[in-house]
Amino acid sequence: MLYLLLYPLKEIFGPFRLFGYITFRAAYALILAILIVLIIGNYFTNLMKRKSITQRIREEVPRHHKAKEGTPSMGGLMILISILISVLLFADLTNPNILILMIATIYFGTLGFIDDYIKIFKNKPRGLSIKTKLLFQIIFGVALGIYLYFHGPQGYNTKTNLLFLKNYVVNFGIFYPLFVALVAVGTSNGVNLTDGLDGLAAGLLGISGLAYAALAYASGHSGISHYLNIIFVKNGGEITVFCTAMVGALLGFLWFNAYPAQVFMGDTGSLSLGAILGTIAILIKHEFLLVFVGGVFVIEVISVILQIIYFRHTKGKRLFLMAPLHHHYELKGLAEPKIVVRFWIVGIIFLMVALSTLKIR
Repeated sequence: MLYLLLYPLKEIFGPFRLFGYITFRAAYALILAILIVLIIGNYFTNLMKRKSITQRIREEVPRHHKAKEGTPSMGGLMILISILISVLLFADLTNPNILILMIATIYFGTLGFIDDYIKIFKNKPRGLSIKTKLLFQIIFGVALGIYLYFHGPQGYNTKTNLLFLKNYVVNFGIFYPLFVALVAVGTSNGVNLTDGLDGLAAGLLGISGLAYAALAYASGHSGISHYLNIIFVKNGGEITVFCTAMVGALLGFLWFNAYPAQVFMGDTGSLSLGAILGTIAILIKHEFLLVFVGGVFVIEVISVILQIIYFRHTKGKRLFLMAPLHHHYELKGLAEPKIVVRFWIVGIIFLMVALSTLKIR
C-alpha cells in the first residue's frame, strides 16, 4: 500500500524512491512485523487466557507436557495478522505472487483456526479429521497447480529447478498440479508435526524463511538468476518482502513462545506457515530445495513414518521411544531447551547446505 501510494510521488519527494527497492521494503516489513507481535503479544495472550482458549494436551505425548495444559493457544493469529499488515503496507499489491501468498495465508489460517476451535471448544483433542484436513489442503494445492500450469513463468509453467545439475530443469507436464499439491500438503503437515516443543517450529520456520528470502531475491533478479543458472521468475523478487515479513513475525512470536512458552501457535499457525513456506518454494521454482531448507521438518516426518512402519511390521515394537523425533530425545532425558537449540543448529546447517547447492550447480 505504501509502495503504491508513495513510490509514484518520488519526483515530488526524492526519498520516496527508496520504496522502489525490494531490499528496503523487505527490511522494514521485517521490522514492522516484529513490532506488531511485540506490541499485541501480552494483550493477545491475556485475552486468550480470559476466553479459555488454551492448549489441550493429548495423552500420547510425554507426561511432563501436562504442565503445559492451560497455556494460551491460537498464537498463530498474531503471526498471520502481523504478516498480512506488513505485506499490505510494504509489498506491491499488484504483484500476482503476493496475492497468491495472501490467499494461501488466509485459506490455511482459516483451516488451522477451525481445527484449533474444534480441539478447544468441542473438546476433541485431534480437531478436524485427517481426511478433512488433507482434502482441503489438496484442493488448494491442485487449484494453485492448475493456475500456475496456465499462468506460471513463461516457458517454465510446469518446470522447476533441479538440484546440483547445471542448466537442467524438471518438466512435470500435466502432472504439475499434483506435484504442487504434494509440496503444499507436505510442508503444511511437516511443520504441524514439528510444532511440539516451545520455540521449535517458530525458530526453524524463521531459518527457512531467511533462506527463501534470499532465494526469492535471486530468482527475481535476471542477473543473479542467470549467474546461478536458476529459473528467472518475473515478479518473483517481490516475494522477498513476504518472506521477511514472515521472519519478522516469527521472531516477535519467539519472544512469547520461547521456553517456557507463554503462548502456542496452534494449528492456526503451524498449518498455515508450513503451507506458506511450500507456496513460496513453488512460486520461485525451488521446490526440491525444500528437502534441505526444511531438512528438520523432513526428518520429523520421516521419523513418524518409520515409527508407524516399524510398529506394524514388528507387531508392537517401537523404533523410537516416541515420534516425532523431538519427543524421542525428550524421553532420552534431554532438556526441552537443549533439544530446541540443537534442532535450530541442525536447521542452520541445512540452510547452508541448501544455499551451497546453488554454487555446486
